Parts: sequence; C-alpha cells; structure tokens
Amino acid sequence: MTVTASWNGETLARSDDTVVVEGNHYFPASDVARGVLAPRETTTVCPWKGTAHYYSINAGGAINTDAAWYYPSPKEAAAEIKDRIAFWKGVEVLEE
Repeated sequence: MTVTASWNGETLARSDDTVVVEGNHYFPASDVARGVLAPRETTTVCPWKGTAHYYSINAGGAINTDAAWYYPSPKEAAAEIKDRIAFWKGVEVLEE
C-alpha cells in the first residue's frame, strides 16, 4: 500500500513504508519531498515517545506552520519512528 501526504495542491510525501502510531502515518524522511519543510523551534513532549520537533510546510505558495513533526531521539518504546515525519493541520494523508 502506498501512502501519500499532500497539502495546498502539492504532494509532500509518498511511501510504501510508513509506520502508523496513534493513527498517524510516519513517513521515512527520505520519502518526503525536498524543499517543502522548514525547521521550527517548536517542541512538545509525549510521555512515551519523547520530544517532538516541528517543521512548517511551504507548498503551493503558502506556509502551514508546525504542520509536520518528528522525533529525533524517540524513547525506546517509539524507536520505530526515528527518522520519520508525520503530518497534520489540514495535510491530507491517503492510503492508495
């Protein structure tokens, strides 16, 4: 199954190797389009996954602030999402 993430008319990621955690598809960083993510200083903490860091999305001439996140050093229970990126805030994630 291939999964795609798109926003504002652009495909952000496409992969047949996502990991689903809590209903979110985590895409391998290598399957995310180059140039659509801009690092942010925003972080949040999940008790079992660790500290999430965020990206803004720049697509179709618009910015979607903090609409992608990743765990650079996830806790052991979430090790499978290391080097993977998930999306929200209006990003459409579809299984094909």
